[in-house]
Formats: sequence, C-alpha cells, structure tokens
Amino acid sequence: MTEHNPHTYIDYADRVWRGEESLLPHLTGAFTSGELIPVRDRIGFFPAFANVAAFDTGAGLVLVDSGDLRTAGLLHTAVRAFSPDPVRAVVYTHGHVDHVFGVAPFDAEPVRPEVIAHEAVAARFDRYVETSGYNSWINRRQFGVPGLEWPTEYRYPDTTYRDRLTVRHGELTFELFHARGETDDHTYVWVPELKTLCTGDLFIWNSPNAGNPQKVQRYPEEWARALRAMGELGAEVLLPGHGIPIVGADRVATALDDTATLLESLCSQTRDLMNAGLRLDAVIHGVKVPAELLAKPYLHPAYDEPEFVVRNLWRLWGGWYDQNPANLKPAPEAAVAAELADAAGGARALAERAARLLDEGDPRLASHLAETAALAAPEDVEVARIRARVYEARAGHETSTMARGVFHWAAAESAAVAEGTDVTTELTRSAAGRERAAGAISVGVVADEDLCCG
Repeated sequence: MTEHNPHTYIDYADRVWRGEESLLPHLTGAFTSGELIPVRDRIGFFPAFANVAAFDTGAGLVLVDSGDLRTAGLLHTAVRAFSPDPVRAVVYTHGHVDHVFGVAPFDAEPVRPEVIAHEAVAARFDRYVETSGYNSWINRRQFGVPGLEWPTEYRYPDTTYRDRLTVRHGELTFELFHARGETDDHTYVWVPELKTLCTGDLFIWNSPNAGNPQKVQRYPEEWARALRAMGELGAEVLLPGHGIPIVGADRVATALDDTATLLESLCSQTRDLMNAGLRLDAVIHGVKVPAELLAKPYLHPAYDEPEFVVRNLWRLWGGWYDQNPANLKPAPEAAVAAELADAAGGARALAERAARLLDEGDPRLASHLAETAALAAPEDVEVARIRARVYEARAGHETSTMARGVFHWAAAESAAVAEGTDVTTELTRSAAGRERAAGAISVGVVADEDLCCG
C-alpha cells in the first residue's frame, strides 16, 4: 500500500473522487493521526473508520460524532492539537457504536461537553443492552471477529430533540435535522456559516446501508427524501460518517443526487413488483439496479448491496411472509433437509451435486444443496468439506462486507467439522482472517487475499 502524508489528504480525496485511487488508505487508517485534517477555516477532520468533524466556534469546539473506542485516545490528542478550547458539545449523528465511544476523554476534562442527539438514540442504547448477546453474535459473523463482545455501557445524550434543533455556539450555527434512513435515530448537521454538511451515515462512500440482513429495519424511501433535502442546502463541503470529504458545491450536489436516485429506483421497482402480486423471490430477482450508478466510486456495493435493500423494503412494506405458503408455518429445516436428502439418495449425493454446480458456475444453487446436505448430515466430514468449499468460493466472489462475512463464517463452521477444530481456528488461518479477528473492521473489500478455511 502506498504511504500517505496526512497533509496530502485533501489531494488524496480529490483523486478518490476522480476514481484514480481507492478508499483503502483512508479505511485502514493511513491518515488517522494525532492531528486533525484542516478542511477549511474552523473545520478539522479526523479521518478514521468512523470520521469525526471538529468545529472551532470561537467560543469553544463542537464535535460531530466521536468515533469508536479504539480511536478515542487518538481523537482526543488530535482535537487538543487543533485547539486547547473546551469541547462545548458533541452531536451524535446516530447511536451506532462506531460513532459514540470517543466522548470519555472529553468528559474527564474540567468542562464536560453536552451530548446532543435525536430522542431515539437513548432507546437504541437500551435495546443494545437488552440484546447484547445477539449483537455480539451477528457482529462476530458480519466482521469475522469471533472474540467480539458487544458493549453494554453507553454515554447517553444530555439533550435530545424530535424533528429539528438549532444550536448556537460562538460564531457558528448548527442546524440538526432528523431523518430516518440507515437508522431511526439519524441526524444530519448543517453549518450555514461554513456551508458545511455533516451527513453521518446517510452518506458513506458506499451503496447505502439500507438492507443490512442481520440488523434492524432501514428506511430507504425516507432516506432518499433526506438526501433530496440535503441537496437543497447548497453545501460546499460534505463531511461523511465514513469515507472522505467532498469539497465543491457541484460535487456535493452530484453525490447526493446520485445516492437519492439509486434509492428511489430500488423503492419504485420493488413497490411496482409487490403491487403486481409477486412473491418475495420474484421481487428480489426482478429488481434491476442501475449499473451506471453502482459504477460511481461513492456507490460501490462494498458494504451493503442493493439486493438486501429490496428485502428490507419487503419487510418494511409487506411484513415477513414471503408469499410461499410452505414457509408460513414450516417444518423444522433439519426435517425438510433429511427428507430431501433421502429422496436424492443421501446427503452425500446432494453435497456432490452442490460441488458440481459450483464448478459449473452456479454458486447460488450450489449453496442451497450444500446447506440442505449439511442440515441432513451435520457430522458428515465430506459433506462439511464441500459446504466449506462452496461458501468460501462465494465469499471470494462477493463485493459486500455483509455477504462476505456471512459466507466466511459458514465456511469456517464446516471447515471446523471437517478438521475437528473450531470456528475461531478456521477464521484465523490466513493473514487477512487474523487481521479481521483482531478487530480490524473495515467497510468493504478493496484488496483481500484471504483464503480462510482451505
């Protein structure tokens, strides 16, 4: 990887916009240091996996977001190098854990900052505590970190709002707007004096995270409306929750418009197919994603992906029933698998057919047969080897973190059966797997030589 000097960050961001360089240096911390990046007068930017923006109001500092636990100390150092003035306020753009765990060092200072957020953030924190076990499991699987433990202590907001809130500090105004999108508790922040927009995760240099298969409901239609509203502000600087800043009014307008257009297309197509009475399966495979939008460097499906957004819209508008009557009150999966395996001549026959389908270039169908075989014969070593091979092949061809995480984990489960080990051992056989397991979570795959699970 090319080494980058933090002072060249804005030039680097320009090259990423033009498609001449990838996000990998940003996402892997090449620019994360004990200094903020000066974006414009009064604005310091902390570029990390989850970004933080600092504003010098002339009467203290205001932070938008606070990053995750791993960067809290470095963020504090960087902010203190930017200005010795007290942090008056920290705005949470939403309650995801990579945005809210950097406040503690500032709370320890003589002037404790006021934390401001949408009123639903507190309910999110309560839910995180109540479902910490579940969140541990799904995030271990999504990011390949088998030792991950979900946090159960949070810095709750001091001040909350419902629809809109204007906060004035020194010479700057911070207009907070609520918008449901990736979450139900999202806030975007407009600083009119600086023509600067902080989007939180409503813009992340990826195809919108509107369909995450293991997380709670997303709101793509309202998300698109929020992007349209942001586009009306006339911002000249966009500071995203993840990824690089966008500088220039034309670029900001284009990025917001393209992202809204992608979501609007997914919403309208999904609604039309649902209105036609189609099953979920037909809707998923019937929606066609505008390829010219996915080709944009800020809309690559490297974290979430449009197919998952379609499923989330079905859940939002149509509930959980997929219109397949057999799935309304199904038999246990293992029982169905045993019957299908018996009809096919045994679990091995199904697994061997899965291997042939994989070799013939049909990994989706191969997955169904491999999964059925493993459910019918969970201890069969040869079936396990084939299932591991199928899912490892799938992981290697996926673009999104979410799909890759699920498939890597599934491959590791079966590799553990085949080798007599455990999931952690299999996930950490490769250098990339060990890096993930150590907690090096990143959005998307830019370069990965992972060969986990054999």
